[in-house]
Amino acid sequence: MSKAVRFDEYGGRDVLRVVDVPVPEPGEGQVLVQVRAAAINPGEAKIREGALHDRFPATFPSGEGSDLAGVVVGTGPGVDGFAAGDEVLGFTDERASHAEHVLVDAANLTAKPPNVSWEVAGSLAIAASTAYAAVRAVSLRPGDTVAVSGAAGGVGSVAVQLARREGADVLGIAGPANHDWLVGHGIKPVAYGDGLAARLTGLDAFVDTHGDGYVRLAIELGVAPDRINTVADFAAVAEYGVKADGSFVKSAALLAELAGLVADGVLEVPIAATYPLTEVRAAFEELERGHTRGKIVLVP
Repeated sequence: MSKAVRFDEYGGRDVLRVVDVPVPEPGEGQVLVQVRAAAINPGEAKIREGALHDRFPATFPSGEGSDLAGVVVGTGPGVDGFAAGDEVLGFTDERASHAEHVLVDAANLTAKPPNVSWEVAGSLAIAASTAYAAVRAVSLRPGDTVAVSGAAGGVGSVAVQLARREGADVLGIAGPANHDWLVGHGIKPVAYGDGLAARLTGLDAFVDTHGDGYVRLAIELGVAPDRINTVADFAAVAEYGVKADGSFVKSAALLAELAGLVADGVLEVPIAATYPLTEVRAAFEELERGHTRGKIVLVP
């Protein structure tokens, strides 16, 4: 048997439970992975609450989780690129990675570089892919000035670094506790709150990872809609015609590229906290409090 997170109805953290399930058998093109790390994401909380039912309905009992890193323990027919004992990272679209074992399509896996930690490897699929897509969407050029909201969060902390790699001057909107971290990565920290508009001058682009009115602010500051991307305010996409590129770009090839940047020491994925699988409720409690730097990770 193997442990996995399940919920039987929409609701708060209290609907989450960890149950024993049979270890799955890999089918055609599938790889069975023993999970070493699996990040949690804000979208997973929204799905569990039912807030995204129209876009991502759950069927019960439901598992959860997309990101993962672990060790291959078995492969199904037609899998040539992986073998038992391989260390891998990747993603599943079956809401299943918050578990001790998970079946993954071989096409959604790539090798884990030896010098990338399990926690970081298990955090790349959603946050880093989303950051990559969001930065690409605003078409940065050397010398541009771009603001990033939620600049120390799971997506934002990667987005600011990728924007700097494009040669842009990056204004990172974050609380004072994260300003030193931003400065250490070549980012100009900007405090959120009253007077923010006056602190954001000369913007060419805006990456919104937080929501809560930042798209409207960018429009008011004169940023062109086609150079604004949000991963958090989908109502603003319809209202203002801005972009909403996000995690749907994830692929094994992109994850290999991002993992390579981490391995080379040019990209940091901050890990805010780790929790055992049995403390999944506590992990989401910390996530929902906000103000964490980087990712929260389950370690089965």
